[in-house]
Amino acid sequence: MAHTLSHAAQRATPATLRLDSPAVAQARRELAACFRLASLQGFEEGVCNHFSAMVPGHDDLFFVNPYGYAFGEITASRLLICDFDGHVIDGEGKPEATAFYIHARLHRLMPRVKAAFHTHMPNATALCLLEGPPLLWLGQTALKFHGRTAVDEHYNGLALDDAEGDRIAAAMGDADILFLKNHGVMVAGATIAEAWDDLYYLERAAEVQLRAMSANRPLKPVPHEIAQRTCEQMRAGDAESARAHLASGMRQLRARGIDFEA
Repeated sequence: MAHTLSHAAQRATPATLRLDSPAVAQARRELAACFRLASLQGFEEGVCNHFSAMVPGHDDLFFVNPYGYAFGEITASRLLICDFDGHVIDGEGKPEATAFYIHARLHRLMPRVKAAFHTHMPNATALCLLEGPPLLWLGQTALKFHGRTAVDEHYNGLALDDAEGDRIAAAMGDADILFLKNHGVMVAGATIAEAWDDLYYLERAAEVQLRAMSANRPLKPVPHEIAQRTCEQMRAGDAESARAHLASGMRQLRARGIDFEA
């Protein structure tokens, strides 16, 4: 199912390009932890899904996972650093083609997106296969996303060129969550921690919605005004909560002996 980026090329790292700062090292560890946590939660699909994050201090470079590795194999040192033109600046291997075309265009066109996580995680993806709005405002967890979602109704095959990456970026607009109908989801965050937090809770919200729908009883939505107020209450503490959530996950990985930091 995966396609490698045919024009990816290794480019020598300029002497002036600092890729070993403490901030870069911490971003590597955090992103690698997200891959491992996503693997433990069953969010991955083979070697086809991808996470990216901007490299701290560089507005034209991003981390992405290399082609051919499952989420459970990713470590900090295994992450690639790429530029927006398809060059691998640091790391061994090359990105999967759709990973490059989606993430490079998203980061280039939307500077607010510092981390972008794309998965075919089962419950959120199941909602993408249904007619109508994917996520309903039924439970408190779902309300975290009220007013923050967009839907791409026009599945267009694999993202194998800039045009498809541009189309996906346009469909996302100002949203943080993009439901790609007949495909999967994209979560965009201002930080790696916030992207992980949203990814995790999006799948949980989708799971309980599907369970409620399977009961074949009328659904009880939350009124718009309450849903919006609740979302605003959650958002007020989201950044701090997301940092704590990721820090907790990293501690749990270490406690399990999962060496994501190597």
